[in-house]
Order: sequence, then C-alpha cells, then structure tokens
Amino acid sequence: MDTLSAELSSFLVCLGMRPGAVPREAAHYTEHLLHLLDPADEEDIAAYYGLFGTPQEALADLAARRSLAPEAMMERIDKSLRRLAVTPEWQVIRQCAAGRNGGNHQQQ
Repeated sequence: MDTLSAELSSFLVCLGMRPGAVPREAAHYTEHLLHLLDPADEEDIAAYYGLFGTPQEALADLAARRSLAPEAMMERIDKSLRRLAVTPEWQVIRQCAAGRNGGNHQQQ
C-alpha cells in the first residue's frame, strides 16, 4: 500500500474505532468522500472500517458476501483507498484532521 493510501487507512481506523478523536467536520467530509466510490465499494469500506454506525466486518466475511477470495477483497479495498487518497477532498480532510491532533491517527 502506498503512503497516501496508508495514511487514509490509518485515519479510517481511527474514525471507526474512536470517532470522538476525529473532528466532526472531518468525519462529515469523510462521509462525502466515500460517496465518490460506487455504492458497493462505499459499503465495503464502511463495513471494513466500521464507519458511521456500520458494524465492522471481518475481511473473510466481506469477501464471502462478494463471492471473492479474501486476497481479492483486500485488493478491492486497497484500490478504493487509492482512488480516494489521491483526491483533493482527502487533502482537505487531512488538513482538517491535522488541526485537531497534529495529524496522528494511529491507533493507541
């Protein structure tokens, strides 16, 4: 996974596990960011990270639901992350979130 995608993934982990640690504005923008994906990919990202009230699902469960091998499902998630990570919208969210906690979204 490239650096931009890894940074987005780290942010989404934080948002899913500790939503209060992410500025409300950044969380709101993230909901809109996910709308840039097709609905199935948006649903997969929300379920994988447990975002916005969606229960977190294991990779194997997501893969089974899509009739994919877990490796193929992870590749699909990685591709979705990359599509989002290169957008100007993600750059705005990064700046918004960095203002709150110095940009550190690593799980503690």
